[in-house]
Amino acid sequence: MEKTMDKIIALAKARGFVYPGSEIYGGLANTWDYGNLGVELKNNVKRAWWQKFIQESPYNVGVDCAILMNPQTWEASGHLGSFSDPLMDCKECHERFRADKIIEDFSQENGIELESSVDGWTQEQMTAFIEDNNIPCPTCGKHDFTDIRQFNLMFKTFQGVTEDAKNTVYLRPETAQGIFVNFLNVQKTGRMKIPFGIAQIGKAFRNEIVARQFIFRMREFEQMEMQFFVKPGTELDWFKSWKATRLKWHKALGFGDDHYRYHDHDKLAHYANAATDIEFLMPFGFKEVEGIHSRTNFDLSQHEKFSGKNIKYFDPETNESYTPYVIETSIGVDRMFLSIMSASYCEEQLENGETRVVLKLPAALAPVKLAVMPLVKKDGLPEKAREIINDLKFHFHCQYDEKDSIGKRYRRQDAIGTPYCVTVDHQTLEDNCVTLRNRDTMQQERVAISELNNIIADRVSITSLLKTLQ
Repeated sequence: MEKTMDKIIALAKARGFVYPGSEIYGGLANTWDYGNLGVELKNNVKRAWWQKFIQESPYNVGVDCAILMNPQTWEASGHLGSFSDPLMDCKECHERFRADKIIEDFSQENGIELESSVDGWTQEQMTAFIEDNNIPCPTCGKHDFTDIRQFNLMFKTFQGVTEDAKNTVYLRPETAQGIFVNFLNVQKTGRMKIPFGIAQIGKAFRNEIVARQFIFRMREFEQMEMQFFVKPGTELDWFKSWKATRLKWHKALGFGDDHYRYHDHDKLAHYANAATDIEFLMPFGFKEVEGIHSRTNFDLSQHEKFSGKNIKYFDPETNESYTPYVIETSIGVDRMFLSIMSASYCEEQLENGETRVVLKLPAALAPVKLAVMPLVKKDGLPEKAREIINDLKFHFHCQYDEKDSIGKRYRRQDAIGTPYCVTVDHQTLEDNCVTLRNRDTMQQERVAISELNNIIADRVSITSLLKTLQ
């Protein structure tokens, strides 16, 4: 059966993964709230990343930096001067669009192979392509656009009581700059020696005009970023190393190697000397979920220039000071969430003619690891089920379910990705054994209650998943 975004979005809302933001007030365009199960899955993704690249790493440490920063930060980073999108309006319906996205969508729909990424095109090139191909407005179908103009993507606000230029601040468009301005703080207090990395997980904000495809492109999103500081001249070796390491982490989730590919950048940002994306096969094609960039020493040099502070690294082994080069790995948590949901979604035809919807989530990432169900709501079975949960809840997230038939309860757990279900029946009261059901195979086995933790815990732990990366 065809897997579509509509089906995934419908399941996400119906089962408590993702809701439209401010829904009771008619919503707010492209804002989304993570529900009771969504926040668990999202937190598990973040734990899997943090544990592997901070907790287990001899090189890396973490920080949590402020969203609001001194405006000079964004002047130094170049965001105030060049962080913009090419926008144009339809004169007929007055909708606003990104010129590059209109070109990409039109080309994909019409089988046109672009010679290079539209990201590197000039406004004149984009205008010429739109005119030559008579590209229509996606909303009304007319071909009557304004000239392309650049629009800065940063959200602007004010600190204090006066709304004037002196009090202007910005919501950060990326988490990286908080790491750069704290480079020496972390290096000195952590007694770090190069090479080492600083990582953080946090919200970023971009005033995207074209925000779409569910949670793939949003104005408020979360990033897991690491800036890895290296000695100049070694950066390209480290770039290759991190490129391979990051892809290996993605593939460990078990969705299949064919779901991933590299997209090496032909046109590089002015501060980079190498860049690649890890792309994942979404229902709407291969899309970027992570970027790996060799940013040279641009960021630290710029902050040193604009702040007037010396933020060079002193190498005690060579007795020299230098500005480190940086390898960045940046992954969108929301895009990662979407890739996991879309790859896990399955509709299966069963032998009895029924269809089941099942989320085949990696067990370590599943919001609920075990559902415990009394066969009936009497005869002491609910009490026994509660007793099992009270013991296992200290080890992993469990859910109690007693409503409807046992078959319906299995289907409900399948749809939220619960890897194991335990059924407590009348025989349980006599032999202290339960029926353990596997989500993916639907096979059942009789096991002792005393063995449940040993059987399940290792299979659903993040640590077991990450051991495959050793």
